[in-house]
Parts: sequence; structure tokens; C-alpha cells
Amino acid sequence: MSEATELADAAGSTDPVVGLRAVAALRRLLESLEALQVQNARSHDWSWQEIATALGVSKQAVHKKHAAPRRLIGRGK
Repeated sequence: MSEATELADAAGSTDPVVGLRAVAALRRLLESLEALQVQNARSHDWSWQEIATALGVSKQAVHKKHAAPRRLIGRGK
């Protein structure tokens, strides 16, 4: 059984400790998978709007979450 399947099963546990820990682990896994797929889409020249549409969020939200921060030249650091 895969880790994701085991976590999904545990998320349905009647024991709150088991269920909540599984939900937290699934959230971390989902965040990692989203970042991986956004990076994959960008490497295939997808626009931020295309990614946002596929994820069902705004372009601003996906860009804020996944765009690499730009360094300002001549701004002290």
C-alpha cells in the first residue's frame, strides 16, 4: 500500500489523534505535489494563468505562492 493510501485510510480513523496527524501529513504531501507540478508546468512554458485555472485559484494566488522571489538590485542587499 502506498503512503498516500495509508494516510487517506488513517484520515478516516475514529481516533482523533490518528485522524488529525494523517490529515496534517496529507496536507504536507499535497503541498509538495502541488509545488512539483507547478514547477513542471512552468518548465513546459505554462503561464501563471494556465496553472491557476488548472488549480482552480486566481493567477495572483498561484504566483504569490510559487514564484521565486526576485531580488532587487541596489536596494541594500
